Parts: sequence; C-alpha cells; structure tokens
Amino acid sequence: MLTDQEKNEIEAELAQYGHKRAACIEALRIVQHHRGWVSDEALVDVAEAVDMTPAELDSVATFYNLIYRKPVGKHVIHVCNSISCWIMEQEVVFGHLRKRLDIDWGETTADGSCTLLPIPCLGACDQAPAMLIDNELHGNLTPQKLDEILEKLR
Repeated sequence: MLTDQEKNEIEAELAQYGHKRAACIEALRIVQHHRGWVSDEALVDVAEAVDMTPAELDSVATFYNLIYRKPVGKHVIHVCNSISCWIMEQEVVFGHLRKRLDIDWGETTADGSCTLLPIPCLGACDQAPAMLIDNELHGNLTPQKLDEILEKLR
C-alpha cells in the first residue's frame, strides 16, 4: 500500500502530464525514493495509480537501469561498461573494485552498504573508466582512486 506522502507526490506528478501513463517512471521513482526499491506490492499500487497493468509497468521498470526491483545497499555503484571504459582498462579497475567489496555484479555487500551494478553508458566517455555512486559521477578511475572513494563511503 502506498503511503499518503507517496500518493500525494504521485498525484502532483500526474497533474503535470496529459496522460497518467506518461508519469509512470516518475511515480516509480517516488516510491523508490521513499523505500529504496520498488516491491511487487508497490508496483501493483503504482500501476493502478497510472492506469497501467502491473505487467505493463513491470516491463517499464525492468527496462530502466535506475529503477530497482529488489533491495539494494545504502550506496548503489553503477559501473559503466561501454566500449570507452573497456578500452581504458575497465577490467583492471573494476576487478579491483569487486575484490575490495568482495561482491560480484548485481550483489550487495554483507553489511548492506554497497550494491554493484553494471550500466550500459554513463555518457562520460571523456572520463573513462567511470562509475556513478549515489548519482555522483567518478571518472578517470584507477585502483588507487577507487580506494580513496571507498574510504569516504564507509
């Protein structure tokens, strides 16, 4: 069940669009902002609010890399896996990251602090290899720079 605050925020978004369906991503983002992710139950409630079936909304939610359909850690680390990042030794840099966090792609650290997710492109080819942590871009990464960034997260 959506909270009153979530309902109010979704209604405010719906008022800005000509069709309720057009606000589906924003509605999902509102729920995720409050809960950290979008559960099946929340998806059903959002689908009703935007006049979509749960299956239609789930197909939208699972298409977008920034909508989480399962719980994630306190910090979400999106690692760019574009060709530019690969050329700039992404494997070495992000191999170091996976080793430091002791997790693989799609996993969350045992303490729940970090989730590691690949993303097709961050639009930061001039800063490759790059990653996004909690909506903050980090580029020109090296193993040493990763260590500094991780120390600030803990």
